Amino acid sequence: MNTPTTATLDAPPSLVNIAHIVYALHALGLALGAFGAASVLGSFLFGWPSIIAVILNYVKRSEARGTWLESHFDWQIRTFWWALLWALIVAAVSALLLVVIVGIATWTLGMFALGIWAIYRIARGWLRLKDRQAMPSPQAG
Repeated sequence: MNTPTTATLDAPPSLVNIAHIVYALHALGLALGAFGAASVLGSFLFGWPSIIAVILNYVKRSEARGTWLESHFDWQIRTFWWALLWALIVAAVSALLLVVIVGIATWTLGMFALGIWAIYRIARGWLRLKDRQAMPSPQAG
């Protein structure tokens, strides 16, 4: 029996709209950090737009199963959790290096780099969503 792959199954327009809203909320979180008092990454991880976006991802994720949108929901969720994990690692390493005064620089550079990475992930995903393309699998080379 020939079954379509995840990337070829169509998704309801309402679910496509939810994926756009999630990217928009993440982008808003990043923008608030860029132009506000918080850092880009801090606003992305702890600001209300991204928290709402991740909740939406988990609530609507099962509806996206088997469609080309499933990869976007996974991409959005992974972006958030990987950013949090790497932020914790950068903070821990920087705290250890603070003893030799280098910690402030490593924290600043690390958080800046993670902010750029988060902006890239949200932009790349949103552009592919606009073109109705699935995201690449993390297992794919």
